[in-house]
Amino acid sequence: MPPSAIAYAELYVADDRDAAGFLVDSLGFVPLAVAGPATGTHDRRSTVLRSGEVTLVVTQALRPDTDVARYVERHGDSIADLAFTCDDVRSCFDRAVVAGARAVQTPTPSRRTGQDAWFATVSGFGEIRHTLVAITGDGVAPLPPDRDWALLPAATDHAGPRPFLDHVAVCLEAGTLRSTAEFYEAAFDMPYYSSEYIEVGEQAMDSIVVRNADGGITFTLIEPDDTRLPGQINQFLTAHDGPGVQHLAFLVDDIVDSVRSLGNRGVAFLRTPGAYYDLLTERVGAMADAISDLRETNVLADRDEWGYLLQIFTRSPYPRGTLFYEYIQRNGARGFGSSNIKALYEAVEREREVAGR
Repeated sequence: MPPSAIAYAELYVADDRDAAGFLVDSLGFVPLAVAGPATGTHDRRSTVLRSGEVTLVVTQALRPDTDVARYVERHGDSIADLAFTCDDVRSCFDRAVVAGARAVQTPTPSRRTGQDAWFATVSGFGEIRHTLVAITGDGVAPLPPDRDWALLPAATDHAGPRPFLDHVAVCLEAGTLRSTAEFYEAAFDMPYYSSEYIEVGEQAMDSIVVRNADGGITFTLIEPDDTRLPGQINQFLTAHDGPGVQHLAFLVDDIVDSVRSLGNRGVAFLRTPGAYYDLLTERVGAMADAISDLRETNVLADRDEWGYLLQIFTRSPYPRGTLFYEYIQRNGARGFGSSNIKALYEAVEREREVAGR
C-alpha cells in the first residue's frame, strides 16, 4: 500500500523558541511533546505542535556539527522532512528506493511505539526527506519515531482555527518539474492531477499538481520558466539555496473568521489591490454579499466547475523568507485557485518591489 497522508512536517530552525512561539501565539498551534537533553536527545531540541489535523515539529540544533545545523546554515528556517503514514513501511520504502529515492534510514523499529511499529526515511526533492511512519491506530498524534519524547499536559485553550493540511507548495529548479512529478508517481503513487502555466509580465512559472488517490497527500510543484526574466520563484531558490517547500496550505471551514482571528493575533497577510475586488463579481459569479468581507480581509476568490474557493497567504515570518502559510476554504472547488496563482504572484511581486525601494 502507498503512503496515505502527511503525518507531520518538521521545520529545522535557528531559534526553536521563537519559531514555536510564532506557531503557538500567532497561528494557534498547541504544544504536544518535547524532546531534548532531558529525554536523552543531546544533539537537537524539538517540539511537536498540533492544530486541527496538522502536526508540525520545530527542531533546533544544539551542536554546530550536526545535520540540523548544516541544513539551517544552507537553507535557512525551512521544512526538512515531510513524513508520510504507511500501512506497510517496508513495502513503501522498497517501492521508493526502486523508483530512485536514496535510502536515508532503512526500516527500523520505532523507539516510541515499540518493536511492532516501524519507520524508514528516504530522500525526496532537493534535500527534503520523507520519513515513513507506521499507522498505529491508537489515536495518538504522530511523532518523529527516531527520538524519545516527553508528552506535555493536554492544552485546554485553543483560540485559533483548526485546519487540515490541504496541500504543500514546492519550488523546484528550472527543468526539473516533470521529472520530479514522475518520481512522486513512481515512488509514492502520487499521479498527475492538474497543471498550470502562469505568465505575469515578463516572468512566468510552470506547475504540476500530484496527489495520492484519496487526496491525503497533495503537492503543487512549481518551477520558473528560465527563458523569461527571474521572479519570485528564482528568489526563493536563491534564498533557500535550492528546491524546498514554499508554503503549507491549511484548509479551514470559515476563512473570513479565521483571518480576522489570526489578524488579531498579529499574523501579517499579503494585501490585495482594491481593483481585484471591483472585478470579482464578474469573474466568479454571484458573491456580492460576501465581497465586502473579502475586501476587508484581503481574501482571494476563485471558481471552477465544481464550486468556489477562498484563499489568502501570510507574509513569511522567517528571516530569509524560506516558508510562508496559506489558508484556504473550499466550497465544492477541487482546484487550487488557478486565477489566484497569478494574483499571488502579483502580490508577492509588489512586496518585492516595496522591499527593494
